[in-house]
Amino acid sequence: MSILLGCIADDFTGATDLAGMLVQGGMRTVQIIGVPDGPLPPSIDADAVVIALKSRTSPAQDAVTDSLAALSWLRAAGCRQIYFKYCSTFDSTDQGNIGPVIDALMKALNTSFTIACPAFPENGRTIFKGYLFVGDMLLEESGMRQHPLTPMTDSNLVRVLQRQTTSRVGLIDHLSIAAGAPAIRDRIEQMKIEGLRIAVVDATSNDDLMQISQACANLPLLTAGSGVALGLPQNFRAQGLLAQHDAATQLPPTPGLRAIVCGSCSQATQAQLADLATKGVPSYAIDPLQLTGSTNALNDAVAAAMAWAAPLLAQGPVAVYATASASRVKVVQEALGTERAGRLVETALASVAQQLVALGVRQLIVAGGETSGAVVTALKISSLRIGPQIDPGVPWTVSLNDTPISLALKSGNFGSIDFFSKAWSLLP
Repeated sequence: MSILLGCIADDFTGATDLAGMLVQGGMRTVQIIGVPDGPLPPSIDADAVVIALKSRTSPAQDAVTDSLAALSWLRAAGCRQIYFKYCSTFDSTDQGNIGPVIDALMKALNTSFTIACPAFPENGRTIFKGYLFVGDMLLEESGMRQHPLTPMTDSNLVRVLQRQTTSRVGLIDHLSIAAGAPAIRDRIEQMKIEGLRIAVVDATSNDDLMQISQACANLPLLTAGSGVALGLPQNFRAQGLLAQHDAATQLPPTPGLRAIVCGSCSQATQAQLADLATKGVPSYAIDPLQLTGSTNALNDAVAAAMAWAAPLLAQGPVAVYATASASRVKVVQEALGTERAGRLVETALASVAQQLVALGVRQLIVAGGETSGAVVTALKISSLRIGPQIDPGVPWTVSLNDTPISLALKSGNFGSIDFFSKAWSLLP
């Protein structure tokens, strides 16, 4: 097995987002949960491996340590290029974790230059003059301004990243991008001469991403959202390293019951849950404030949710969620503390997912990056085969364990309003 591309993702949904992009390009892709203890089994053929970490909101030094461990495994596996994947809304704080991880990876790879490009135009994330837009709004004017863990209040990515890193950060703007890959390579060489080490890169279309990917084919390290990965398969084909795998998206069937577990409080997820209700899908809300008060409060809340869900599962999908409006989230955080509130919700929903699987659920949608990480960990899933895309950035996957489970791990901000019903239509 020859692994061409080794990827490090800072959360679980971001990992499946990236892996799905690679599969669309014909790369057989495996997602691994956490850093493996040993090599992949010889029976698993993969052109790309994505290691999913839970480092986006961990302390910066922990994120660096985990990312370097992932890099060590990927280099031992013979990967020719490394890709550090973060969110298309550049979720971070002035302390990190994007900048510190980039610095550490550059040092470990002994490389003096890389790019930073979270653009994903298909999902409305574009960069112009270094400013990140979400749809028609600047990042700082979007719902990300009120993110409970990583509020984004500055849309200028050069400024944001410069506050996180000791490396000098510059910009490759839209004029160079419009001139194509050779002009981008020339701009990179000029920036190196100027002592710049990281370039934020403008991108407003998939064609821009293809040109960026081509220009960066020989960089040891790329850092981006999933968008830049759009052009990587063609780079490896141009080098004669990658065959076309027409069956890259095919997954084995996983007959069983269906359920949704939802922890994201994004505006997109709130709209998707509302759409689900209009279609008559039963939904049950867990109130985070009911998870405290006694040693058994969390267990009691989970038991109540399962007592509601169990008799309904045979009739069709059910949804258990802790999604709430921004004002409600603020009340919960003020009462419990931000970290404790998040931890309680993750623990409760992970327990719900465990019990749903025990009842025969084999097709599970999980909404929210932190929630996805907690659920996959609770289910003791160590690796995933990536399959067909539901919406941009969200593919179906199948766990590579003794009892396969189909999983859709959805970033809170991703997906059309009818995402949940659309997802089921892609499975037999």
